Amino acid sequence: MIYCVEDDASIRELIIYTLKLSGFDALGFEEGDAMFAQLSKQLPELILLDIMLPGKDGLQILKELKADPRYEEIPVIMATAKTTEYDRVYGLDNGADDYLSKPFGMMEMISRVKAVLRRGKKIGNDGMITFSDVVIDKKRRTVEAGGRYVELTLKEYELLLTLAENKGIVFSRQQLLEKVWGSDYLGESRTIDVHVGTLRSKLKEYGSCITTIRGVGYCLKEEEDGK
Repeated sequence: MIYCVEDDASIRELIIYTLKLSGFDALGFEEGDAMFAQLSKQLPELILLDIMLPGKDGLQILKELKADPRYEEIPVIMATAKTTEYDRVYGLDNGADDYLSKPFGMMEMISRVKAVLRRGKKIGNDGMITFSDVVIDKKRRTVEAGGRYVELTLKEYELLLTLAENKGIVFSRQQLLEKVWGSDYLGESRTIDVHVGTLRSKLKEYGSCITTIRGVGYCLKEEEDGK
């Protein structure tokens, strides 16, 4: 079940129609209070949340969702028509999983919904990501390998997290730079090679899970997959 909170009836109906056409169950709400009333009856797999709403805006609703233990793990995709970055950054910093900039296409929406749901399944309800004998705790931002605590820098952690959340997917160096350092980063792609090298060293025998794809970039595989 997916909930859509959107005050424009025509947009809301199109979103619900497209979600159902794509195989999802979906319910639409004009404002946040109606959605919260339904949350007490049924928890959705994901919430599509518009920022510009009557009464409480989407950012206020997001804060309430993330402050409530009953709802904090529900993935949220924010939708905004604003051209400034502030709302998008604020939403992502306060727990949103992704955002859509209006006007957006229905195929893009479905693609983002599926991507966020896939990530949620890999992470699990306890916020843990595992591969081989490595455990990443997203809530505590810690990494253990073979039961041993691994001390990582912020960028090493974010690089490992990006690869682990997308196990089996090959990333180019440029893609990893943009995801971890940001699209405005002016450094060289060799930065990725250096950080992968230190990650492999710190993970010791599990470092081989980070696989080099010659001529392309890197991919994370389970230990046994690389044998």
